[in-house]
Amino acid sequence: MAVDYDSKEYLESVDAYWRAANYLSVGQLFLKDNPLLQSDLKASDVKVKPIGHWGTIVPQNFIYAHLNRAIKKYDLNMFYIEGSGHGGQVMVSNSYLDGSYSDIYPDVSQDLEGMKHLFKQFSFPGGVASHAAPETPGSIHEGGELGYSLSHGVGAILDNPDVIAAVEIGDGEAETGPLAASWFSDKFINPINDGAVLPILQVNGFKISNPTIVSRMSDADLTKYFEGMGWDPLFVNVYDKPVSQAHEEMAKTVDEAVEKIKAIQKNARDNNDDSLPVWPMIVLRAPKGWTGPKENLDGEPIENSFRAHQIPIPVDQNHMEHKELLINWLKSYKPEELFNEDGTVKDEIKAIIPAGNSRMAVNPITNGGINPEPLKLPDYREFAVDNKVPGKEVKEDMAVWSQWLGAVIKKNPTTFRAFGPDESMSNRLYGIFDVTNRQWMEEIKEPNDQYVAHAGRLIDSQLSEHQAEGWLEGYVLTGRHGLFATYESFGRVVDSMLTQHMKWLRKAKEQNWRHDYPSLNFINTSTVFQQDHNGYTHQDPGMLTHMAEKKADLVREYLPADANTLLAVGNKAFTEREVINIITTSKHPRQQWFSIDEATQLVNNGLGYVDWASTDQGLKPDIVFAAAGTEPTLESLAAIDILHDEFPELKIRFINVVDILKLRTQKKDPRGLTDDEFDRYFTTDAPIIFAFHGFEDMIESIFFDRHNHNINIHGYRENGDITTPFDMRVLNQLDRFDLAKDAILSVPAYAEKSAYFAQRMDDMIAKHNHFIRTEGTDLPEVMNWQWKGLK
Repeated sequence: MAVDYDSKEYLESVDAYWRAANYLSVGQLFLKDNPLLQSDLKASDVKVKPIGHWGTIVPQNFIYAHLNRAIKKYDLNMFYIEGSGHGGQVMVSNSYLDGSYSDIYPDVSQDLEGMKHLFKQFSFPGGVASHAAPETPGSIHEGGELGYSLSHGVGAILDNPDVIAAVEIGDGEAETGPLAASWFSDKFINPINDGAVLPILQVNGFKISNPTIVSRMSDADLTKYFEGMGWDPLFVNVYDKPVSQAHEEMAKTVDEAVEKIKAIQKNARDNNDDSLPVWPMIVLRAPKGWTGPKENLDGEPIENSFRAHQIPIPVDQNHMEHKELLINWLKSYKPEELFNEDGTVKDEIKAIIPAGNSRMAVNPITNGGINPEPLKLPDYREFAVDNKVPGKEVKEDMAVWSQWLGAVIKKNPTTFRAFGPDESMSNRLYGIFDVTNRQWMEEIKEPNDQYVAHAGRLIDSQLSEHQAEGWLEGYVLTGRHGLFATYESFGRVVDSMLTQHMKWLRKAKEQNWRHDYPSLNFINTSTVFQQDHNGYTHQDPGMLTHMAEKKADLVREYLPADANTLLAVGNKAFTEREVINIITTSKHPRQQWFSIDEATQLVNNGLGYVDWASTDQGLKPDIVFAAAGTEPTLESLAAIDILHDEFPELKIRFINVVDILKLRTQKKDPRGLTDDEFDRYFTTDAPIIFAFHGFEDMIESIFFDRHNHNINIHGYRENGDITTPFDMRVLNQLDRFDLAKDAILSVPAYAEKSAYFAQRMDDMIAKHNHFIRTEGTDLPEVMNWQWKGLK
């Protein structure tokens, strides 16, 4: 028998479902026992301190109920992203109603005992978070930091042509910079190859204690705004309307949106028409705290005010004087019509819930992706620099690596993408452009536009780090693979996003039902020590320190010194799972140091002894040089060259470090070196000159737990300017002259010999300072320096 999804009876069932979700959402805030109020409400039934948020819940449950209806009516492959802040009850309540929560967590069963557990665990010690989190079925999106819901939704539907991401956006979230930028997402969705997003803007009027901007804008103004951004806004306003009418209007509007999406996709796919469509979106105007308490004890409004934001009534285990407020609120949803006496859900509600994987909470895309595939990698050795003599070849590391990346794209034509904020050409990703264009759905103007097409594996045409990183996160959280490349200093714009992603990975790994995720690969280039025209604003390697502070098993930091090492890093990093890889590398012409075999060994070990740059040859060294990063390696080798010419008997050991966090003690990082391994590299007491790409305190913290504290660290010291490349190193005393000077001054046996040498190094720095201010370029002896080898 055909189901009439538009009938009054069906919408009454949708209303019952909605009321059930609302009841469960209130119960999670306040109760820990007596879930259906089948006896008098006692203090012991109520939480000591209710914690959570109420204001956005009911409009979200309303949205969710109508999306369920649309899934059944149109047989949709749809999932839900919750953009509003702490409204974690929404996805928990709805997944509990559809049975998926109990499938995953059998102890939270669909009966009285399970409902009791459901209520108690919410925002309770040892329980579940007050926002959509990895513990929540159907979630791919942390709700703690606002602004990324639409970007994540778009990332998820790229290359998933049959999927619709229903993205709920709070009107508070709509005020954030990242969310405002993400309205441009419609310019990058290809209707043939990609799925669709359905943004649903919940306009409830208030934030924590302030009105929201969009709620004070008229429908006419919002229409102008969204039409100008390329969207087709459809409005639903439930204020001062009977609930039955609200359901009718929402059902009609959701149907209209779905049918517009289907029409766009059918036209595009039937006619191979990849022109920019106008995608629908929904603006839902509903009161904050809808269906909740109307006024507080002072007669001030709660519903439709900021007072509905968190816990709207003063009832808890120690304050039961006004328990009738809570009882009346819960009973207003008529739980006896929704649940049987044993706590099970009424059959008429079950009948309208999607089945199996059609339930949004268990759509496979939300748990590791739809049919996820491992990344297919070309042989990186085929792209290696033929580097027989250290320092002889000069290449741009990113340009070499990009040839391998182009081959990665060819091998993974629908499961690998590159993202960035209009810096791909500047960052020398030339090899990507050899095999693909940028994806961009707006008008293309030849010959002015270059490498722009309606389909491509690179999206970098919006100048927003938040968008690019958000797209990548959505892409990898749904089982695909990719990278984000940006200028090093402006990676810091999104370092909080990386923190949130790390937190997601950490909590997801604790859920035995969750599948794992591909690595998130974050490429920092255009780095601090070569910003000869951008200057001080573009000089900040702090991402290394920021991410090193996070969970050790979830973060890797690679500092390849040349192209071959970068190739080996890419091959290793891209195959890792459930980690964030920070790869800091050079895009400028650089001397190449390591053969592909040497580079591979360095990457596999994390670091290594470089025999051709060392003179200790099995003996205890007089001085240990260690370098992590492109310029630190160059300057260390130049310093070793100077020292060997001046003091040929000096026993020097050179260690190159690629995987910087491998240096940590195993007490802090299971991947770290043991004390014995560490001492074999660095000895227990020999002086160490450590040249590092980042801030020095990071290396200090690494050596704190080790035996050898006889270390002099040269890193970034927050000194910068618009200056020459070498002068950036001089300003931070990471240059060869300062390194050589400090090295010889650190060796007690050379105390008498070192004074003259140290003065010569100071003289070279003075010569450099005069020369660059006269000539505007670096000294010839710096520019033309070549590694001549140690004899």
